[in-house]
This record gives sequence, structure tokens and C-alpha cells, in this order.
Amino acid sequence: MSAVKSVPPSTSSKSPIAKKSLSESLKAYLDRRAIIMLLLGFVAGIPILLIFSSLSLWLREAGIDRTVVTMFSWAALGYAFKFIWAPLIDAVPLPILTKLLGRRRSWILVSQIMIIAAICIMASVNPAIEGSLFLMAVGAVLLGFSSATQDIVIDAYRIELAPPSLQAVLSAMYVTGYRLGMIVAGAGALYLADYFGSTETFYSYEAWRNTYWIMAAVMSVGVITTLVIHEPVSQQVLVERKTSEYTRLVLVFAISVIGFVLVFANMGPLLPETESVLFGFLIEVVRMVSSLAAAIAIGYGLVKANLVEPEFARTTWVEPIADFFRRYGMKALLLLALIGLYRISDIVAGVISNVFYQDMDFTKVDIANAVKLVGVIMAIGGGFLGGILAQKMRIMRAMMVGAILACVTNLLFILLTYHPGSLPYMYLAVILDNLAAGLASAVFIAFLSALTSIRFTAVQYSIFSSLMTLLPKVIGGYSGAIVDNTSYPFFFMFTFAIGIPILVLIYLVDKHIVIGGHDDIYGDDDDKGSGKGNAGLELAKANPSLTNTKEPPRASE
Repeated sequence: MSAVKSVPPSTSSKSPIAKKSLSESLKAYLDRRAIIMLLLGFVAGIPILLIFSSLSLWLREAGIDRTVVTMFSWAALGYAFKFIWAPLIDAVPLPILTKLLGRRRSWILVSQIMIIAAICIMASVNPAIEGSLFLMAVGAVLLGFSSATQDIVIDAYRIELAPPSLQAVLSAMYVTGYRLGMIVAGAGALYLADYFGSTETFYSYEAWRNTYWIMAAVMSVGVITTLVIHEPVSQQVLVERKTSEYTRLVLVFAISVIGFVLVFANMGPLLPETESVLFGFLIEVVRMVSSLAAAIAIGYGLVKANLVEPEFARTTWVEPIADFFRRYGMKALLLLALIGLYRISDIVAGVISNVFYQDMDFTKVDIANAVKLVGVIMAIGGGFLGGILAQKMRIMRAMMVGAILACVTNLLFILLTYHPGSLPYMYLAVILDNLAAGLASAVFIAFLSALTSIRFTAVQYSIFSSLMTLLPKVIGGYSGAIVDNTSYPFFFMFTFAIGIPILVLIYLVDKHIVIGGHDDIYGDDDDKGSGKGNAGLELAKANPSLTNTKEPPRASE
């Protein structure tokens, strides 16, 4: 018996979606559910920059080496591995809280409390004191894990909160709230640290401590929202299990994680040391893959030993993945490659961006104004442009446009290296780069949503979004070492070059795979005047060599 039984999708989802008038479309943004997603998106956007940019500037002001600073970005790898524990969140109820709040709100609340605790741990550490970085790393890792957990549950909450016809609005409001949260945690944190008296020339631990305390207090917006909102009606039917079964399932996961940590920690001394950045990266890849393989082997062995019911474990972790491969066959590997590499160009460049601006002689206030304020606003604008683009052309064509812009705009930072301290060149690079990143992100979300089966929405979406950031963040952790061993122009040329193969992947996916059900969700593609409103005919018309996956279209997201 499975932990979750899926309700079969309605066949009516294959019929064309009625177009809305402009006034109806705008009115939807005032829906109570849209406002809920705006607020939840806001608190979801706060933690990420407290791990990345704001923390990197804090550490640099404290005199921490640039290579160590960029390695702290690995604390956010929880976002890349969240698919591992996402099934647990779907399957395991929380004692007391689930009965009081429901399974989605209870998990959101717990993750928010963990986020606040992690921020407070980081605020309690002065990184300038020798030996303090370990506790800072613990706080950062806990923040990455808890904020990734919050993302998992909010995604599931959004999908269950409203029908497919409203998902585009909810997604747009969530992304807008997320960007606003990034402004608060990015520009807001830098403004506060500067206001409290910490500068590049005069480091003040108290200034950064107070800043992070305020960020922890801002998270109370999410706690209040979670307590006020209602629990959505799930499209899945939970199968009640004994508490002992849930406990054993969590225990298998915990032991596997401990195995991963032990293997990762103990492999370090056994692997060869090298001065080469490339060879060092390959060694770390081997270390990561070996540790993950060990964790999977441990989990498999525990299931075989009947620590948890094999069928329970299979439906929790294996079935969502098996469903994806059943629908796409071996072509699923091509899709996974595209998912894992599509955002690599701008994510790798973004890890070191704040350190780069600092090295280019820009002040913390300059960075806050340009990157954390104007840049985020431009990213929001790029997101709206991407949404329009995804509706005006086929999704893979929109993906191609986004990929080209995302890698080409990295070349603007090479131009900035020849004009250090120039605000006009800085704003030119920031505005165009963030517009491109916002556009690429919007069309990519539409792509991931189209791939996701409505039977396993939360888990599969977690897998896709985790894979999207895994390799880019691992490489990004070496960005400081790459710059130290080469130069900034070389690094940004490298981020441009690694974006080129993505274009080939997009072409191959477009040529050989049908994404979702059909591209023309409104059924008004008038080419040759045939197949209107018919999913199968639309697929054949778009590309007769493609295989229909028979999956209802997900383009509403």
C-alpha cells in the first residue's frame, strides 16, 4: 500500500484553455490566494542571499580569504539535494502540528522556525575570530537545509491551493514576492550593515550581527502568514500509517545522510592534493558522487533488511522517478542533462558577483543600489517578459532565446574589468544581465512545469529544481579559486563558453521530445488550420517525428 494515492488527472485538461480578457487577467492578481503566494514568496526569498551575497560581503569585510568565501556557497547545496527529503515531507505527518494546521502549513511553520534559528546562529558568530568559521558554516548549512525545505512545501501548497487556470497567476505572484524578499535580504542587509557602521575599511561585527537579527525578525511575516492562511484541499489521498512506520522511514533517511557525511569527510585525506583548479574540481566530483552512492547503498541495504517496508520506501522515493522515465524513456536522460545545465552560465557567474564588484572598487552602498535594488527590479521585469515570451512562441524556442541572452550578457562583466569603479558600466552590466536572467528563469519554470506529472507534482518539481542548481553551485564554489589562478576576464569568458553547449541540448530536445502535451495551450494555432483544440493533432502538426507522452499539458504554470 502506497503512502500517497494519486487522483488520476482529468481528461478535460487536454481541451483548450479559454483565453481571459485583460481585465479578468488583472483581477486574478487580487485573488486572496495570489496575495498568500506573494507573502510566502517574500519569506522564501530572504534566506538565499543571507547565504550567498550578504554573507560573502560580511566574510570579506572580516578579512576571510576569497577562496573560503566562495566555498560558503556550498551551504546552499540543500537546494540542490532537496529532492532526497521531499518525499518524506509528502509522506510523514508532524506530531500534533499536522492535526492543528494540516500537513502543508505544519511543515511550512517548522521550516520557518528552523530558518529563524539558523539566522540567529549565524548572527552569534564573529568570523574574524580564529576558529569561529565552523559554527558559521553550521548555521549556513542549517539555513540552506531549512529554506530548501520551506521551498518544497510552498511549491506543493501553491499547486494544491488553486486549479491549473490560476497557477500562472500564483507563480507570478510567488516569484514577485521572492524577488522582493531578495531585495530586503540583499540591498536591505547591505544598507543596514552600512548604517550600523561596518565598512570595507572598518569592520564591525556588531553591525552585521544586528543586521542578521533584523533579518530573523523579518521572517516573522512568514510565521504570521502561515498561521492565518487556510490549508489547501489536496488532490492526493493520504494513506494513514502507524507512527512506527513513519519513524522507521525517517530513520532510514537519517542513517543514509550520516553515511553520506562520514564518507565525504573521510575520503578527503585519502584523495590526492593538487594545485590545479580543474583537477581539484574533478576530485571533488568523485568525492561527492562516491558519498552519494554510499548513502544510496546504505538506504537500499536498510530497506532490504526490512527496517522499513520495501513497498513504502519504493512509493516514497522510486515511483516519482520511475514515472518520469516511463513517460520519456531513454530520452529522459537528454531532458535531465538540459535541466542540470540550462542555468549553469549565470549561476556560476553569480556566486562571485559581489566579491567581483568589491574588487572593482565599488562600495557596499553602490552594490546595494545597483545589484540588490535595480538588479532585482530588472529581474522581475525580465520574468514578466519571459512569461509573455513563453505565451507567444513554443516553449523550446523561448528557452533558446533565454539561454543565448543568459550567457552573452556575462561578457559585459569583462567590459567592466576595463572600467573599474565606473557606475555607468556597472549599471549597464547589472541591468542587462538581470533582465536576461529573469527572462531565462521564467521560461525555464514553464519548461519544468510542463515536464512535471500532476500525479507527482511536489516530488518531481523538487527533483527538477534541485538538479537545476546542483552542478552550477558545485562549480560556483570554485569560482574564487578560478579567479585567483587566472583573472576575472578569463572567468567570465569561461562562464560564457560553458553556456554554448546548452544551445545544442535545447535543439536536440526540441527535435526529439514533446514537452508536456502540446505547445499551443489555447488551441488557436492557425497554421494549416487543422487540429484546433486537439492535443494529438497539435503534436503531429508541430513536429510529426515526435512521440506523444500522453501527459496532460502543464503549460498553465
